[in-house]
Amino acid sequence: MESTIALKSTRKRISSIDILRGLVIILMAVDHIRDMWALEPFAPENIAETSSGYFFTRFITHFCAPVFVFLAGTSIYLYLQKVKDKNQVSLFLVKRGLWLILVEVIIINWAWSWKMIWNSWGFFLQVIWAIGVAMIAMALLIRLSNKMLLIVSMLIIFGHNLLNSITPNDLGSFDWFWKIFHEQGWIPFVSDNSFGMYVVYPILPWIGVMAAGFVFGQVMTWSSEKRIKWLWWLGIGSILLFTVLRLSNIYGDTGAWETQKSGLFTFMDFLNTQKYPPSLLFLLMTLGPSFLLLILFEKWKTKLFDFLKVFGRVPFFFYILHFPVIHFSSMLYFRITEGAWFDLANSGGPKNWPEYYQPSLLRLYVVWVAIVIFFYFLCRWYNNYKSRKNYWWLKYI
Repeated sequence: MESTIALKSTRKRISSIDILRGLVIILMAVDHIRDMWALEPFAPENIAETSSGYFFTRFITHFCAPVFVFLAGTSIYLYLQKVKDKNQVSLFLVKRGLWLILVEVIIINWAWSWKMIWNSWGFFLQVIWAIGVAMIAMALLIRLSNKMLLIVSMLIIFGHNLLNSITPNDLGSFDWFWKIFHEQGWIPFVSDNSFGMYVVYPILPWIGVMAAGFVFGQVMTWSSEKRIKWLWWLGIGSILLFTVLRLSNIYGDTGAWETQKSGLFTFMDFLNTQKYPPSLLFLLMTLGPSFLLLILFEKWKTKLFDFLKVFGRVPFFFYILHFPVIHFSSMLYFRITEGAWFDLANSGGPKNWPEYYQPSLLRLYVVWVAIVIFFYFLCRWYNNYKSRKNYWWLKYI
């Protein structure tokens, strides 16, 4: 996410990174449009209730958070190569991380609920919060050698599932720490539980992902031939390791896969790994193919890649604006078609849905195409504007 997440790193941008970032940012919008336009009465990952359409609609969005966080680490590395001053980069990361946390708590929460946190039950902490905290952690971690940082990142990514047996209750009055650190959960601020925060993205694994992305930055500075060779190894190796570990049902995820009612649903269960927090298998499953996509984006040149590049250059601009746009447009749609304002995202579940509402994947994807086209022109304008201007506030959007 440009300036805020991706950081400006080199005078000549690496196109494959922009293209990959652009792809995942528009895929991310699929999930948010589903929440606000076509929400289903079941969890799309629930194999017992879901359909293949809803499952894979959710599945393709799983790539977004790991790729964002990983490439944020890569951009930090490239930025450090440019400025060659760890003190300057550390200060930048602390300020950027604090800004992202503020954006999550104030702007993103408002865009979901239409309420400021002091007029609501509290606030949630999702991917922008996780990136912000990971950046603050990286302000310290970049002091390590690349070799040591690689060891730290691998220990976190491969080892954090060993902590699954620990629960917040095991820490007593410090249960809040574990919910921030490793297990998703509600942290009340008042005794009657009426106000607090819900941690959707516990931070430990994401720090490991960003640190790994930082070390990976070296790969993107190598010659094309050497870089592509390593991308093949990383991509194929991650996919094979995921397959072996998942088949074994021994380690790397909180849930074992089982034979289902059909081969397709068995395959869906095989892919159904834990995102909150991201398990080892979830990260292998999503980052592995992403390495291979970088090869594709580097070797091929098409109009589609130029299209994706526009989003990849200003993804934070897209991220902030797309929430209120899809949220308000969904309410307006129901007002026009059904004669009543209906806020699906804040409806409280199927028991509160009006009779006229029915989930629709067709509606979801039609709206997604329209939103992507609309934001293409908006992002292209903003990218051109940003390249011509040097206002201080442009660094934050």
